[in-house]
Amino acid sequence: MPRGKSVAKRVILPDPKFGSVTVAKFTNFIMERGKKTTAQRVVYQALDLLAQKKQGEPLELFDRVLEAVRPQVEVRSRRVGGANYQVPMPVSGGRQNALAFRWIITAARARKGHTMQDKLAAEFAD
Repeated sequence: MPRGKSVAKRVILPDPKFGSVTVAKFTNFIMERGKKTTAQRVVYQALDLLAQKKQGEPLELFDRVLEAVRPQVEVRSRRVGGANYQVPMPVSGGRQNALAFRWIITAARARKGHTMQDKLAAEFAD
C-alpha cells in the first residue's frame, strides 16, 4: 500500500474536432516538445485518411482500432518465497489505453518513409 495521499487524476479536455477525450489523450501521446497543434494536425489527417480508405466515421474506426489493440491481461512478477513468478493479472482501463496508444505510436514511428500521418493511418488500417 502506498504511503501518503494519492494524487488526483488530471481532467483532460475533449479534442476540438470530435469532442472525444480518448482522441485528446492520443494526441497528447503523439505530441513532442509541446507542439500540440502539430500533433492534432497529424492525428486528424491520419483519421481522415483512414476514413477515406475504410469508408466510415473516423471516430468509430478509431475506437474499433483501439478495441483491437487493448490488452486484457498482462503478466506481473510476484515474489513467493525465494522465487519470482510471472502471474497473469487483468489490466486496468487507463493502463489498457496507455499501452494501446504506446504500441500504435511505436509501430507507426518504426515504419519507413512517408509522413507521420501516412504512417499512422497505415497503422490504423493494419
